[in-house]
Amino acid sequence: MPRLAFDAEQLHLTLDDGQTLAQHVLWLQDHDPARRHANGQRLDSVLDLDWDAAISEAALEEGDVLRVTLSNAREIRYGVDELAALSTGFPDERSSAHKTLWQGSEFSVARVEWADVIAGGEARRKALACVRDTGVVCLRGVPVEPGKVLEVIEQFGYVRETNYGKLFDVRTEVSPSNLAFSNLGLGAHTDNPYRDPAPSIQLLHCLSNEVEGGQTLLVDGFAAAERLRELAPESFALLTRTRVPFRFHDADHADLRSWVPFIETDHKGNIRQVRYNNRSIASLPLPLEAQRAFYRAYHDWARVIGQPEQATRLRLAPGDCLLFDNSRVMHARTAFVAGGNRHLQGAYADLDSLYSTLNLLENAR
Repeated sequence: MPRLAFDAEQLHLTLDDGQTLAQHVLWLQDHDPARRHANGQRLDSVLDLDWDAAISEAALEEGDVLRVTLSNAREIRYGVDELAALSTGFPDERSSAHKTLWQGSEFSVARVEWADVIAGGEARRKALACVRDTGVVCLRGVPVEPGKVLEVIEQFGYVRETNYGKLFDVRTEVSPSNLAFSNLGLGAHTDNPYRDPAPSIQLLHCLSNEVEGGQTLLVDGFAAAERLRELAPESFALLTRTRVPFRFHDADHADLRSWVPFIETDHKGNIRQVRYNNRSIASLPLPLEAQRAFYRAYHDWARVIGQPEQATRLRLAPGDCLLFDNSRVMHARTAFVAGGNRHLQGAYADLDSLYSTLNLLENAR
C-alpha cells in the first residue's frame, strides 16, 4: 500500500516498490489532469498558478486515486500510476546518458534489409532504434537508382533541403566547391557545422564504388568526447564553453556562418551534441591570453578523434545506404584513385521526425 505524507508546500508518496514521488504544491497545480485538453496540452499557463495556495489535505482513495485539497478549496486528483509517469517524465533522447557508446575497434554497424524496412513491422523499428541508440544503421539492398535516398527518408520523416538541394552527389569534380567532391581522403568530421541548427541526420546511398580505396570510417563522437573528458578534463571543459566560428561560402550560392561549441552538454554534464570539421572553421578572434589554452584543447580533441581505435571501417557496396546521427557520429573516408567510378548520393533530415516515428512504433508495441 502506498504511503502518503505532506505539509503545506510538499507532498511525498512512497510506492510499493520503494520509489518516492515528491512534488511541490505549484507542480501539483501545474500538472492537474483536469486542466488538460483531450489532446494533452495544458489549458492553464504559469500565470494561473495560485502562489498562496497550500496543501490542506491529501488522501488515497479507492482505485489508487490521490486526492489533494488546497487551501483555496481546489481539488486535484491523480491516478497513482499517472502521477508516477508525470513525475518521471520521458528521457532526453539526445543525451549520451541514454545511448550505447562504442569504440570502432569493438563495434560493427548494424545492417537491416531495405525490403524488410519497407514491409513495415519490426525491421523498420529496429533500423530507427539503431540510429537512436548507437547513432548509425546500414540499410542493405536499397535499389541502385538515383533519388532513392529520398524514399529512405520518407520511411521516418522529411528532407532537410539545403543549398546543396534536396540531395547531393558525392563524386569527383574538376574544381570542387567542397573537398567532399574530390578524391582526397577526409578526416573524421560532422557535416554542416556552419549551420545552426545543423542537419541532425545524414544519409549516404552508394550507387557505385569501383575505385581502389575510398573506405568509409565512422567515429562515435559521444564516446570520443567521454574519452577526452577522461584524459584531459580541462580541455573538455574549455571546449564546452567556447563558441567556435564555422563558415562555408562560395561565390554564387551560400555564405553560411555559425558560432557553436565543439561539445554541448546538458545541465547534468551529459553530452548532447558534438561538432568537428577542421575544414570549415573560420578565423578565430581569440584574445592572445586565451589562444594557447584553446589550441591545446582543440589539439586534444582532434587527437582523440583521430585515434585508430575510435573508428570503425566499412566499404560501401552498391545498394548500401548509411543512415546516421550527424549530431553524434563523425564520418570520414580514405583517399581513392581518381578515374574509377565512385558515386554516392546524400541527403539530410532531422532527428525529431525519426524519434517521433520510432516513438509511435514503440507505443504501438
